[in-house]
Amino acid sequence: MICLGVECTAHTFGIGIAKDNEIIANARDVYVPVKGGIHPIEAKEHHDKVKDIVLENALKTANLSLDNIDVFAYSAGPGLPPCLKIGSEFIRNIAKQKPVIAVNHCVAHIEIGKLMTQCKDPITLYVSGGNTQIIGYAAEKYRVFGETQDIGIGNAIDKFIRETVGGFPGGPILDKIAQESNKNYIELPYVVKGMDLSFSGILTSAIQKFKKNKEILPDLCYSFQETCYAMLTEVTERALAHTQKNEVLLTGGVAASARLQEMLRIMCDERKQIDAQSASADAKFFVCPREFAGDNGAMIAYTGLLAYKHGEKNAQFDFKQRWRTDDVSINWVKCQTPDNSR
Repeated sequence: MICLGVECTAHTFGIGIAKDNEIIANARDVYVPVKGGIHPIEAKEHHDKVKDIVLENALKTANLSLDNIDVFAYSAGPGLPPCLKIGSEFIRNIAKQKPVIAVNHCVAHIEIGKLMTQCKDPITLYVSGGNTQIIGYAAEKYRVFGETQDIGIGNAIDKFIRETVGGFPGGPILDKIAQESNKNYIELPYVVKGMDLSFSGILTSAIQKFKKNKEILPDLCYSFQETCYAMLTEVTERALAHTQKNEVLLTGGVAASARLQEMLRIMCDERKQIDAQSASADAKFFVCPREFAGDNGAMIAYTGLLAYKHGEKNAQFDFKQRWRTDDVSINWVKCQTPDNSR
């Protein structure tokens, strides 16, 4: 069975094609703002302009035509309404009378990560521009154990870089400048509230320090990374211990950060030394490959196929700006119960 999926929640217009458990096409075009962050109307205009060529590229890569597609899927939220509208209208036009599945963008990030890494029942750290969540499966849903209370880690990074040296996306620029640091840590607010996190105070503090002394930028970038990623690692570890799961999956655009990967890998390795009898003592770390970690159509196609095969009904071509991860019924996942007998 073949599914074509359209991703259109923010800056990326992507079309992927999944054939059972194989991704056979993953085409995209990314809107890059001339100045500032994402402008929803400009992003919508970009997507409207490139949608046909992206479709053509995806079908050409897969060596298929629209007639060969069995089911269609589209990202129905969360996201920017003008972008979501373009995606839903486009899929309506190309699907004709064939089945169409509405896919939750965040759930799709989890499923493509699981497919690409072959992990089974992870605690997922999902980090992107607009989303930051610590997620685990329980009782037919992906439960959010912790999340940002204000802005996503990706947006925080982008805004910090925009206010200092400029450029987009901010993640690779932050990584590069941080590597120039002598690792002189500059204190920034460390904000973990139970299982939730906050990045706005860190962002404000870092920008203020930069304006007072621009020469400390490399150390600020290093400190920004260390602070934010330590917070993410702490809450991920706590969710891992609470659920007694033994896998950690890192996905989303910020998953490309080598330093964040390193911190999570160290955390998983250190758990092995805590208690050999613990169900999560042998925690394994997985990271979604870069091509599929950021927004892409392949994740929508694959998740749409999963949902369709497990009885999901035809979509109404609507979208939900604030469609939460834990609002989605997940009927295709079988949770692995930790073995406490070891």
